[in-house]
Amino acid sequence: MTAAADTSTQTAETRASWALTLPALMLFVGVLVIPLLMTVMLSFHDWGQYKGIEPVFILKNWQEIASDPYYAEMFWRTFRIALLATLITAVLGAPEAYILNRMSGRWKGIFLLLILGPLLISVVARTLGWALLFGGNNGLVNKLLMSLGLIRAPLPFMFTETGMVVALAHVMMPFMVLSVWAALQRVDPQIENAAMSLGAGAFTIIRRIILPQIMPGVLSGAIIVFSLSASAFATPAIIGGRRLKVAATLAYDEFLNTLNWPLGAAVAVLLLLALVLIVVGSNALIERRYAEVFR
Repeated sequence: MTAAADTSTQTAETRASWALTLPALMLFVGVLVIPLLMTVMLSFHDWGQYKGIEPVFILKNWQEIASDPYYAEMFWRTFRIALLATLITAVLGAPEAYILNRMSGRWKGIFLLLILGPLLISVVARTLGWALLFGGNNGLVNKLLMSLGLIRAPLPFMFTETGMVVALAHVMMPFMVLSVWAALQRVDPQIENAAMSLGAGAFTIIRRIILPQIMPGVLSGAIIVFSLSASAFATPAIIGGRRLKVAATLAYDEFLNTLNWPLGAAVAVLLLLALVLIVVGSNALIERRYAEVFR
């Protein structure tokens, strides 16, 4: 009787768990899995200017991406910009998170609000702010510097990789700060005091104690920033325009301007696959290298 009762109880719990998770699973499949499968299938279809999309299975779009150097250059630009933005956020965000962690309660709350505040503002609005500051002769900063005689020509910001890297680093900075700040919560401040009492300098404490313990947070933030920067659309579209395309803006143009949906789908799928491989591989290396931290 007891075994039968236990079996019936486990069966009821299993059914209840499936009943609770089934709506979320159906939503996940309908919103994410099915559109992704449709996009992958679309990438193998044919397209013509007069005949439109033909639902046939061909490798034309993938062969075009593999053979045309333009796409290789575009993907290299995409990952190069994302990598540079990630490096800037890591170099500036880690010290910012460390200073934030050392602040007292009231000031910590104020500056944490300042860091998280930009996330409440649209990415488009934040990127347009950079365009207003450095947008050619009419940019506020360029006009001020030229009126003071510090520069003769406007600083090249719009339609440049430098501008895209700076704008992306500004947009993604909160994600890096939060990742490093979360890692700093594991660090016992008494360890720093013990090192100082033993005669260790500030640089030695940061290099030998703080940096090794926050490195998982830095690397985790780097994965987040890199993946978001490589797949970003609004910032590259505003700063880079049509002159400087990345993978996201190229897929957008293929879908809505040239109406070559199969080629745009191939570009999008290839970007997704590349990001999945990079993120999964990096995450596996981080967990293997810092296994003790994740226990």
